Amino acid sequence: MSDLDRKAQMAAIEARIAAAKGAQNAPKPRMDEHYSGAQMAWRMVIELVAGLGIGFGIGYGLDLFFGTLPIFMVLFVMLGLAAGVKTMLRSAKEMQDENAAKDAAQE
Repeated sequence: MSDLDRKAQMAAIEARIAAAKGAQNAPKPRMDEHYSGAQMAWRMVIELVAGLGIGFGIGYGLDLFFGTLPIFMVLFVMLGLAAGVKTMLRSAKEMQDENAAKDAAQE
């Protein structure tokens, strides 16, 4: 084999590798990456209700365990509410940052 044949073979192999890498790295359109406003609203509602539910469960369990009045239940429901609101605010900030990045990319 001459050097020209080897160079031609190497060029062909490199072209095939580049084509394979290009096909592999091509971004695939995904529907779940683009959330609608309704989906984000439901996500926030679920986060709030989950915080309340977990707080209620922990408080109720502690009240049953210790045999107390619903002191722990009220306390943990309030903590669950605070945790749910904090999570909702984090989700809202995430959504706001994504919208700001899209707006900056369009400009």
